[in-house]
Amino acid sequence: MSPDCPDRRADGSVPAARAEQLTDEDPPPPDVPSVDELPVRDVLDRVPALVALLHGPEHRLAYVNDAYVSAFGRRDLGARAREALPELDEPGLFPLLDQVQRSGRPRTLKSRKAPDGRSYTFTCTPVAETGDDGRDGRGGRDDRGVLVFATDVTDHAEAAGRLRASERSQRETAVTLQRSLLPQKLEEPDDLRVAATYHPGGTEAAVGGDWYDVITLGGGRTALVIGDVMGRGVRAAAVMGQLRTAVRAYARLDLPPHEVLQLLDGLAAEIDANQIATCVYAIHDPNEGRLVYASAGHLPILVRDENGTVQRADEPTGPPLGTGGWLHTSGSIALPPGSTAVLYTDGLVERRDEDLDEGIAALERALSGAGGTPQVVCDRLIRSAGVTPDHDDDVAVLVLQHPARRGAEAELFRNAALELLGGVEAAPRARAFASGVLTSWRFPTDLHDLGVLATSELVANSLQHGTPPMRLRLRRTDRRLIIEVTDGDDHLPRRRRAEPGDESGRGIAIVATIATNWGSRRTPGGGKAVWCEFVLQKP
Repeated sequence: MSPDCPDRRADGSVPAARAEQLTDEDPPPPDVPSVDELPVRDVLDRVPALVALLHGPEHRLAYVNDAYVSAFGRRDLGARAREALPELDEPGLFPLLDQVQRSGRPRTLKSRKAPDGRSYTFTCTPVAETGDDGRDGRGGRDDRGVLVFATDVTDHAEAAGRLRASERSQRETAVTLQRSLLPQKLEEPDDLRVAATYHPGGTEAAVGGDWYDVITLGGGRTALVIGDVMGRGVRAAAVMGQLRTAVRAYARLDLPPHEVLQLLDGLAAEIDANQIATCVYAIHDPNEGRLVYASAGHLPILVRDENGTVQRADEPTGPPLGTGGWLHTSGSIALPPGSTAVLYTDGLVERRDEDLDEGIAALERALSGAGGTPQVVCDRLIRSAGVTPDHDDDVAVLVLQHPARRGAEAELFRNAALELLGGVEAAPRARAFASGVLTSWRFPTDLHDLGVLATSELVANSLQHGTPPMRLRLRRTDRRLIIEVTDGDDHLPRRRRAEPGDESGRGIAIVATIATNWGSRRTPGGGKAVWCEFVLQKP
């Protein structure tokens, strides 16, 4: 053992440091009074908090400290609290005093505003009165008093109020941003009735990236889109806005649904490789009576027929957008007249305490009994799912109906088709067919003549540049006349300027000049469709 380390033990260990405090056996220094000797009233008189002592079941005032007097003025000792301390009424303390008196347990009211305009946290603590012999009187509730201790928290309350106001303002800004990126007014297809709703989730500023859209493609066809960018906040909303804009641009190319999602997949990876989104892109063609769709990891479309039977579309046809390295495919589901289809995001059906399939099954049951207009169906589905303003996830719902038209309304929606066999007689036969159909539909002479001319040019273009099979289709709605020619060649025509000496190249230019709109697209299985439409004058 080292001589300069006298405390080292034989085993080489060092004892714990000696405590710098007195043990129970050590008497206190003579100049430090024990707790029992402290002048408690002097302490209460000097604390900055407001203190009042009330005695007995009538809460008679036994004591108030100097801070209380400074805040509310002098009070008469011995008076009942309701007369002596009226300032305790506004914060709602009198019922609390009774509870403390009965139960013998302390109670607290946090951040209540008093008549002096300041905010206090009130703590009411039961105390036992002492008898003449100095022993606690514990004979019953009548012996109890209540010590009211009020801490001034005005600065904290005002700071919290400013924080809440700031959070409300930020949330309003975020929700405004989110809603501004959604369509302000849905397009109205001729053959469908649509409605949509969006509910931001939670109460914080971090809105999500749910979106929907309706895009009229021309030729009577309509694209319907719903998607959900994973995550929350302004970043998710910004990515959503970019994807929605891109969908509208790609839709103008009139591509099949799976090709649109293929383009979106690449774009999503370029925008933010860490941001994943799900999406459904569907196209409705009134001539087919089906929804052709592609799904990038999104929830299945639900379709309800006239009898209330609900069908669920097949599983997603590809992974979420932004994952890359996957070829999406298209599927289809019947949408006959009288049916209703619902596209939705996971906030409508996903709950933390239940399986996702249970949520979808509950939505199917709700849709089965949901009749009325698309907006009515939207509202009923939202209510049935229990979506409230403080719902913890964003919800977007898009409802579309294919009306079953009867009587006079059905006369405004007509179809006629002719198979073109080719040869020199095909063009005059097509003109004669179009003339007869337009006459039977009672179009005015000028529109009749324009329709026959457009038919002649489209058929001539198909005969010259296309291959069999060829077909002419005429369709009228309550708003427009649509003329479409399909053939087996997939080279799309383009409008070009013909030179004076050219013998061809003017057909599409003529159609583009006389029609309200025109376009072309590739058809499934090869081939193309070229169409034009004329907007009908309202009677």
